[in-house]
Amino acid sequence: MAYYDIMKATLVVRERVAYSDTDVVEMVVWRVPTPVPPTTHGFKYRLVYVENGTRVLGYDNERGKGDYRHFRDQEFGLQFETIDKLLA
Repeated sequence: MAYYDIMKATLVVRERVAYSDTDVVEMVVWRVPTPVPPTTHGFKYRLVYVENGTRVLGYDNERGKGDYRHFRDQEFGLQFETIDKLLA
C-alpha cells in the first residue's frame, strides 16, 4: 500500500494483547479506498500470534502477493471472504 493510500485509509481495528513478554496477539485492519493488488477487497490487514518471540500464525495481504496465511515457516494462499470471517 502506497503512502498516499494510507492517508485515505480508515482504521477498522487495532488490538494488541500481550500474554507475556514474548507471547503476543496483534490485529490491525484498515479499510482502504482501493484494493491492494492483486486482491479485490477493500482491506489491508495483518493478524499475528507470536509465541516466545517467534511468529506461529499470521494472516496478511501485501501488494503484489495477495492474501496469505503463515503457519510457522510455511506460507499458504488464502481465499479472503469477509473481514468478519478473517477476524473470527
